[in-house]
Amino acid sequence: MDFTLKVWRQANAKAKGKFETYEISRISPDTSFLEMMDILNDQLIRQGKDPVAVEKGCKGDVPVAFDHDCREGICGMCSLYINGRAHGPDDDVTTCQLHMRKFKDGDTITVEPWRSKGFPVIKDLVVNRGAFDKILQAGGFISVNTGGVPDANAIPIPKEKSDESMDAAACVGCGACVATCKNGSAMLFVSARVSSLALLPQGKAEAARRAKAMVAKMDELGFGSCTNTQACEMECPKNISIAHIARMNREFLLAKIKD
Repeated sequence: MDFTLKVWRQANAKAKGKFETYEISRISPDTSFLEMMDILNDQLIRQGKDPVAVEKGCKGDVPVAFDHDCREGICGMCSLYINGRAHGPDDDVTTCQLHMRKFKDGDTITVEPWRSKGFPVIKDLVVNRGAFDKILQAGGFISVNTGGVPDANAIPIPKEKSDESMDAAACVGCGACVATCKNGSAMLFVSARVSSLALLPQGKAEAARRAKAMVAKMDELGFGSCTNTQACEMECPKNISIAHIARMNREFLLAKIKD
């Protein structure tokens, strides 16, 4: 399969970025999107060293910077905006799980970084998602005494509650919800973290402080407000429900009433 790639290139956060066009050929349909980006980078490096390529007028280029780690849909680092969709044209997958068979031979593919005030561009397709870490530091944890591991059934938890908590905890913090939201809201991410703890007995003790602290930090970092367009839920690779946003709003309002 042959493709034309329009890739966003930006040297750093302060530099002016632009799209660069690259041609790439003989890509297997079973190649993952990130593997295709690896092939592109190898091609860019080789063009500067291959005498034949140089003779044809091809110039070597700096490899495209993009984020990745596990490549198994777990870490959330492979965050790319592909042809106008977060993580590309497939559903319920991260970018690393997207395969080139989802495109047609000869397609032009536009690759961009997340576009959000909360995620400034570091270089090319890499953005700083450290804002999510700061939100978690503000309240996405529980305080417990260290010691021996308690018995698994020491604290009875209804199965429906534990299942819902685990569903919320499936969030990988990729930022697709923010990139997709027209307001750049981080409500789905924050509410998933709040829900994963608020549904469990261990998270009840600090529930009020957690909701207030995480919402305050989210606002401080420049994320927008939620207007319930459900775009975040539609593009979330882990199918996190916006029902968690309703729970977070309840937790937040109860905390304010108690104050």
